[in-house]
Parts: sequence; structure tokens; C-alpha cells
Amino acid sequence: MNAHRIIGKDIPRADGRAKATGQAIYADDIKLPGMLYGKLLRSPLPHARILAIDTRKAAALPGVHCVITGQDIPRVTYGNWRLFPGTQDEYALAVDKVRFIGDEVAAVAAVDRETAEAALEAITVEYEELPGSFDVAASLADGAPVIHEASPTNISIDRKIAYGDIEAGFAASDYVREDTFTVHAVSHAYMEPCACVAQSDLDGRITLWTSTQTPYIVQCLLASTLKMRENDIRVIKPTVGGGFGGKMELRPWEFCAAFMARRTGRPVKFTLTREEELAYGRRRHPMTVRSRVGFKSDGTLVAKDLHIYLDGGAYNAMGPTATFLSGNFGAMLYRYPNYRYLGEHVYTNKPPASAMRGFGAPQTLFAAETQMNMAAEELGIDPIAIRLKNAMVSGDELPGVATISSCGFIESLKEVRRISGWSRKRKGLKTGRGVGIGCYSFISGGVFNWFNTQYPFSAAEVRAFDDGTVHLLTMASDIGQGSDTVLKQILAETLGLTMADIRLTAADTAMTPQADLGTWGSRVTLMAGNAVLDAAQKIKERLAGAVSARFDLNVIFDIEFADGRVFAAGKPDRGMTFGEAVAFVQKTQRGEPLVARGSYTPRGKGLVSPAFSFGAQVAEVAVDTDTGQIQVEKMWTAHDCGTVLNPMSVEGQLEGSVHMGLGYALSEQFVMEGGKTLNANFLDYKIPNAADMPPGESVCIETFEPEGPMGAKEAGEGLVSPTAPAIAEAVFHATGYRCRDLPITPEKVLKGIGKL
Repeated sequence: MNAHRIIGKDIPRADGRAKATGQAIYADDIKLPGMLYGKLLRSPLPHARILAIDTRKAAALPGVHCVITGQDIPRVTYGNWRLFPGTQDEYALAVDKVRFIGDEVAAVAAVDRETAEAALEAITVEYEELPGSFDVAASLADGAPVIHEASPTNISIDRKIAYGDIEAGFAASDYVREDTFTVHAVSHAYMEPCACVAQSDLDGRITLWTSTQTPYIVQCLLASTLKMRENDIRVIKPTVGGGFGGKMELRPWEFCAAFMARRTGRPVKFTLTREEELAYGRRRHPMTVRSRVGFKSDGTLVAKDLHIYLDGGAYNAMGPTATFLSGNFGAMLYRYPNYRYLGEHVYTNKPPASAMRGFGAPQTLFAAETQMNMAAEELGIDPIAIRLKNAMVSGDELPGVATISSCGFIESLKEVRRISGWSRKRKGLKTGRGVGIGCYSFISGGVFNWFNTQYPFSAAEVRAFDDGTVHLLTMASDIGQGSDTVLKQILAETLGLTMADIRLTAADTAMTPQADLGTWGSRVTLMAGNAVLDAAQKIKERLAGAVSARFDLNVIFDIEFADGRVFAAGKPDRGMTFGEAVAFVQKTQRGEPLVARGSYTPRGKGLVSPAFSFGAQVAEVAVDTDTGQIQVEKMWTAHDCGTVLNPMSVEGQLEGSVHMGLGYALSEQFVMEGGKTLNANFLDYKIPNAADMPPGESVCIETFEPEGPMGAKEAGEGLVSPTAPAIAEAVFHATGYRCRDLPITPEKVLKGIGKL
């Protein structure tokens, strides 16, 4: 078999030049004639009934064209879990009561932002304040205020998993430990605040340009909330400046822009401020994780009992998915013969938590990996050795949930031990310096159809032309991760073309095939990649047949596609250029265009994912025992992402994950008081900057994933999970302080070592 010509090579990002030169168009860059500017009025109270809203003064202001409240809009709730309508618990604007500080109450559209802001100040709202619950314990207590009447216990959804005999497993264990961990909310902190522009045509159809990860989901939910037909809504994703899960739902400003565009007949734009994003935006779920594990004396795992409370904030958002997945992540990485999980998603009067990079894995694996390190310490076993003893391998099964196909976890553990000098450093570092390990496994997209779509999970269309070019159309959304580049690589490799031969149109619901469920759960490379591969193979079959017929080739000849040509294997003179082959096919078909559609839906691939990535990470830290300050000096990573399609892209994903994991471990946290976010700016909400990033070394453990395109699987989200437990273990190795509640602050370190 010929070596790959494009796959496995460092290919620069397809959008890199446009972004570097400032030519990329983001949603806030869009300006249309007669455009109005929208603003949202938000609740100042965490929990209250709305008694009355007076918008007359606002509507009378010169330059104000539209003012709406929950009384003006269709009474349609929405949410991404369409399969279970009871989970759809949000209105675009609050109707009867507000449930968090920042809940959207009214919207205005005016000739400029200043006028819109003045209109907000002119709106008066009469509230009846209600008691609030600001953590899980308060929401679950007897007599707690009911946040949603449909959930009188404040538990909106639960998820249970059980296999084996949990009690027998613990009875057979030589060593049992039980621990509680708490992990905190953090912001997606994407560089581009959310923005959208809506325009209504003369027939009332809507075009929405929006910063989103999920154009198809936005189209469907917007149509539902506006009571319109889906195809009367067109959603276009411009360039997106990051999402990390924070832009995968219908948001109130998208609905309001569309609703007011229809009402006024003029385009309407909304752009959020950074303060709005931090104070009121979606965030990662805080969790309380109670984990009981049992081992044999030699370190063999026997049983695990896991109970997780997810603090969902005021609405479900993507909380049902996080509740579902957390139980699966709790059973990953290692072989647990006996396992039980209960996850409970709890309403509180705080901004809603939702999807964020890792989708429950960073929280669950912080607890699991920290507890594994604690057990290794008490059993007197090296932390890597205990993992090697219990590590998952290909063929392992989570009963009724998933079967592991490709798996390079053991190889990752051995390689990260080697490149980090683990054995020497674990024994030889001085006090104040330490090394620690954390590991991960992650999904390559989900197989559960929670959006209840009748379309394939991913689809692609390839149009071939007689000038030697092709046009790829896909709904898959590149939000900064580089999926446009990877999909073009897959197509170019399959058809023997160059990247320059391919034109791509993506994420436009009126132009690209329905459907694609969007960018989340590290699904795009595997699912959209398979759809592209399916379409490309259909093009190849047509062209190969044409070349065979043209040169009267026997079926023993394989037809190759390379260097812009289609020819018989070993006989390059028996062939033609790609464009000539396309023209030949079109001629035989009376000019019919050469177009193929491909799709992918992971039927029969378990309940979770068609493929799983694996990896291990070692952190080395220096801790100042006088100040508690932690300096991460280096990170080593070995990870299995199947066939590496673009090494440069994988490296970028790794570095981004380390950055996000670093902030999660050490510095990022919301300061809350009575449901109010007090640090709603990047001065006080402390994400790491470039100078904080440690040097790193990484190795890709190549496996071949049968379900993935050309053997590939996820390389983006999983790597965000091991950084925090690796750093926490390194801090323990350096100081003896064991963190069970992120983030690891200097104050906690000093208190833990008895200096505060």
C-alpha cells in the first residue's frame, strides 16, 4: 500500500492566513443596511416571581424600534435534549419567574448600542423576591425553595449504572477507601464573546449569522420557539473564536434577534460583553464526588461505588449529558469488575452549568485519578505500576455500555514514564519539588441520539468538476480546532488531490447537507471524517469504473488516485487526469454532474461512543513552602489518538488542553456571593497567560482505530482531564499536602502543610 501523501503531515490550518491578516469575518463584524442593535435586560435577583414589567418609557425613546418581554413571545420551552421534552426547561425570556442573577427578562432593539442601553434603564420590573439556593446541599435540604415546579426535589434528572456485585466486591477487597472530592465551576473563556445577526426576508424567513458550534441544533430549536418550519430558518456559522462547549445551544439573544428582525423588518445584532459572558454565561459543572473503591493488597481493583451531585444552576442546559457521561468516565481507564454509579443533576439559583471541554471527564477523572494516587501511596505501590496492573486493553467491556476497540493506554503509561524520567525523579527529588501522574480516556463522539434527529449524525457532499477541483460541503463546524483542514486532508488523500484543489463550504444550513449535530464531544474528526470518506469513496468508484472502461482494463488492475491522476496500478500511462476522468463520466451520463453524498451514524456501537482515546501525563512542580506558590516546571504527555492525521493540529490541541487544565488546577474560579458573580473580568478571573505555560514534551502512541477515518479518533478534549490530577499529585509529592477540592491555591497549600 502506498504511503499517505497528505495524511500524517503537518498541514497549516486552512483558516490560518485569514485569521492572521484580520480578514476572517466573525459574527460581530457583520453589518447590514438598517441594522438595529439589541440588548438584554437581566434579572438582578437570583430567584423571584415577575409581577409586572413596564416597557412604555423604553418604547417611547427616540431610536428604539422594538421592546419585548416573555409575554410577547410564543410559550415554547427549549433545550438540546429533545428526546425527553421534560428536560426542555428554558424560555428565551423569563415568563413567570427568574431563577438566577442574569436571567433574561426583556430585550430591546435600537438604532445604536447607546440608545439600546438607555432603553434598558427605562424598563421597570416589579419582582416578588423568593428564597434562593446557592449550592447542592441547600437545594436538597428539607424545605428548600423549589426552583422548577416540575422538579419539587430540585433533582432534575438522575442516571444509574450498575454491573457486577458491588457488595460482594467490597467484601472481597483487602483495602477499601472512601473519599469526597469537590470540583468547581470555571468559564469557557473563549476569546470571542457571543454575537449574532438576524435578518428577515419579505416572506418572513429568517437568516441568522451566529457564533455557534451547532448550526443545525440552533436551526431546529429556533424554528420550534418561533413556531416556524425548520427550512424557513437559515443558520450560518461565520468564523468562530472558540467555543469549548459554551456555544452549542440556542441562546436567548439568537431568539430575540430573530423575533425582533421579523417584527421590525430590519436586521438585528446582539453582541455580549465580557462581563456578561463571565457573570451570566454557561460554565463547567461544579460537582461533589463521593467515591468508594476496593483493592486487593497487590493493587488489583475489585469494586467502585460512585455518587456524583452535579450543581446544574438554574436550568438543565446540557446537564443531562454531563450526568450521563460522568458515570461512564468513572468506569473508564481501569477494569472495575463491580461498579455502581448514581448521578444526580441538581437545580440551584446560579448561572446554568452546561457543556464544557471534557463534558464531565475533568471533574470525574480528577477524583478518580487522585484516589488512585492515594491508594498507591497507602498500598506502597508506585502510581504508574498500579495503573499498569489495572489498565484497560483492547476488547475490555463496560457491560451494556461500550467495548474498547483500539487502546494504547499501557503503551502511554510506559512511554510517559520513560520520557519524564519518572522512576529517578519520583525517588530523588528534594522537598519542595515533586512529580505526579494523571491519566484519561475520552469519547470520540456520542452514539446516543438525545437530539432526536431523523437525519444521519453527520453528512457530507462532494462535487467533482472537470477542471480537476472538488467542492466539499459539510455542516461540521470548525470553531478553532481545525476540523476544516482535517476534512480537506481526508478528501484530498482519498482522491489523490492537493489541498488547493478542494473548496469547502461549511456550516450553512441552507447550503450544506442535513445534518450534523455539531462540534462537541470530540466527534467531528471521526463522524464528519467518515461521512467525507463515504462520499469520496463513491466518487472514486464512479471514476475508477470510467477509467477501467476507457482503457479496457481487466478487473485485476487496481485503480490508483494520486498526483491529480486516475490510473491503473503499475501502469500510469493507462489513465487520465482527475479532471479528464470527471469529464468522461459526465459525458457518458449526458452531462449529469458528478456528485456524491456520504453519511455516518454509529449504529450498534454501544451506548456511549464508537471509539475511545487514552493517555497519561506527568507534571513536575516546584512549591515554595514559605508562600505556597506553585510553579509547574514541565509537562510530559503520551497519548493514543489513533492514526495522527495532522501532527501540527494534534500538538495544538494538546497545548490548548494543558493551558485549560492548568487554569482549572491552580487559578481559575468564580467568586460568588448570594448567586452573584463578583469577578466578571479577566483581571480578577485568572486564566493562565503565555508566560505561565510550562514547557512540554509529548509523544503520540499510534494505534489504528477501525471505526475512525483512516484509523483516527479523538485528540482534542480528553487531554484536558489529566493535567489537574497530575499537578495535584506532584504537589503532594513535593509537600505532603493532598488537594481534594480544586483549585490548588497557595492558601490551601500553606494550610495543608501547617503554615497557615
